Amino acid sequence: MALFDNPFDPETRLRRGGCSCGEHRSQAEHDAALPTGEAAAQRLVEGAVMRALFPRDAERRAFLRSVGAAAAAAALSQFLPTRFAAEAFAEAGKPEKTDLKVGFIPITCATPIIMAAPMGFYARQGLNVDVVKTAGWAVIRDKTLNREYDAAHMLAPMPIAITLGVGSNPQPYTMPAVENVNGQAITLAMKHRDRRDPKDWKGFKFAVPFDYSMHNYLLRYYLAEAGLDPDADVQIRAVPPPEMVANLRADNIDGFLAPDPVNQRAVYDGVGFIHILSKEIWDRHPCCAFAASETFVRETPNTYAALLRAVIEATAYASKPEHRKEIAAQIAPANYLNQPVTVVEQVLTGTFADGLGNVRKVPDRVDFDPFPWQSFAVWILTQMKRWGQIKGDVDYAAVAKKVYLATDAAKLMRQDGLVPPESTTKTFAVMGKTFDPAKPEEYLASFKIRRGS
Repeated sequence: MALFDNPFDPETRLRRGGCSCGEHRSQAEHDAALPTGEAAAQRLVEGAVMRALFPRDAERRAFLRSVGAAAAAAALSQFLPTRFAAEAFAEAGKPEKTDLKVGFIPITCATPIIMAAPMGFYARQGLNVDVVKTAGWAVIRDKTLNREYDAAHMLAPMPIAITLGVGSNPQPYTMPAVENVNGQAITLAMKHRDRRDPKDWKGFKFAVPFDYSMHNYLLRYYLAEAGLDPDADVQIRAVPPPEMVANLRADNIDGFLAPDPVNQRAVYDGVGFIHILSKEIWDRHPCCAFAASETFVRETPNTYAALLRAVIEATAYASKPEHRKEIAAQIAPANYLNQPVTVVEQVLTGTFADGLGNVRKVPDRVDFDPFPWQSFAVWILTQMKRWGQIKGDVDYAAVAKKVYLATDAAKLMRQDGLVPPESTTKTFAVMGKTFDPAKPEEYLASFKIRRGS
């Protein structure tokens, strides 16, 4: 025994081959004795504490190398009741249902939902999740409405449209987490490389993934700012993302505002170039989301909480640039994105060829931030009204609060050691024009080109 070894000290017990509580012969035996999922929750809390104590990754790794992970956990448990914190984290209780189906479209916007399967984020919550590759957004919507899917990867406007009954029968829907911000681009056919001014695009045919999508609203916004009426001067059609590059190659369309990796695949195949990233229109705009019906939330609250925890943890992991290449390798295979790894890497790392002979470095070309700002929902509602998808009076704040569950996201972000915003709304700028979520009708009235009144 070392001179200062204390046999009652958790670190000493671990060094001798015991566990942090002193009641088991090993830490593995200790973890096995915990209720299902509690060991994983305890490890998660310990990880959050470590991140708080050592915010810099290099410092944290150096500490763990010097004392070992088990000894570090023991030291933490001596001064902080991580097990009790873990129990609080898992307070929702055992999931009512563990076998789940979650639908996704094969695009990088779905990264957290996809990677959570092969990288074990669902399993750590005691869930067996089948992530199901789906052909298009209308299919995603219909399968979730028919309860064939328990939850789904959706475009950020879709839960709003479903709740309001726009394009489908109304059904209360929730969006407790944003999947990604940025992550889109306008890509044009190579024959248009000398027609970069949108004022010259009259008569163009464009594709967007879905009518109720940020892609549709951002493309319309961009065209209208150039003086083009999106409904009179160009054609905009809905095309499933996996079919966009083929349509560009066949000359059926002149371009698209699409999610990645569609844009990068067009460059990779030599049929298109990236005209502008969507972050250059609105930096850190929402794109896709994790969504579930209000019925699913109400009937299986513990399952919902576990599923949301897994998604938020995966989103937090994906937000770190140093993880992006690892993630690209996990989600590129045929059962997920079905793309060359290099295409996915270029999107996730932000170092990419633009199709015009340049290599660009934009680290936040796509980023991952789970907080569902309710002001995002208010902006989406203004655009739905601007282009005639909804009519009449709209209680913007009420719809945003009902659908975008910022409170749920904030609670789980705190539990994972993340710091959520103090407010659920914020102002932001789209093409230099400030949006105040408290004044949606004034914002809507300021546009010269619009369909809705």
